[in-house]
Amino acid sequence: MDRPIRILVADDHALVRAGLRSLLSGVAGLEVIAEARNGREALLLIDEHRPDVVLMDCRMPDLNGLDATAQALAARPSLRVVILSVSTSEESVLHALRAGAVGYLTKDVAPAELELAIRAVARGETYLCSAISACVVAGCLKGAAQPLSSFERLSPRQREVLQLIAEGHPSKEIARRLQISVRTAEMHRSQLMDALGIHDVAGLVRYAIRVGVITPDS
Repeated sequence: MDRPIRILVADDHALVRAGLRSLLSGVAGLEVIAEARNGREALLLIDEHRPDVVLMDCRMPDLNGLDATAQALAARPSLRVVILSVSTSEESVLHALRAGAVGYLTKDVAPAELELAIRAVARGETYLCSAISACVVAGCLKGAAQPLSSFERLSPRQREVLQLIAEGHPSKEIARRLQISVRTAEMHRSQLMDALGIHDVAGLVRYAIRVGVITPDS
């Protein structure tokens, strides 16, 4: 690649974004062109700036990194997304790969490995950080052929609605954020509950915590 690799950083913590920008600005051939605070903002900035690589935090408010990844790749399949996470679990890695990510890094990786990952995915390769053990990789490869989980069977819109409900937003606010009518938002809520067999908000919140859409202190 003759020009610098154009990078978008998506993370809900300002200090993390600033740290990644500062770190990568000193690396020849890499350029941070935009920063996003959540998955929804990331989608807008990806469309506006057309980055080569996105460093996408896994857990963000409004729209999480995995669903943002799936939506971004549906619109732009050539995009290369590297998921940033604190988890090294087989389930987390599998969800990231199924969403279309081509890289997975834990947030404690060394700067040299971050650079290595960015250059690798920009070349068209897949990169899993050294903290991801061989047994996790083997489990993910095996799990890729297994039936989808209840969460993965939800539509992208249902997953968005699940996250917003779990974050405490009423139907009117969900409708505003998703740019749909309140009636449509309530329909999605009803269909989500039917799909999961969960018919109360508290149950949806517990489910969202269990599958990692939100954290208990969100």
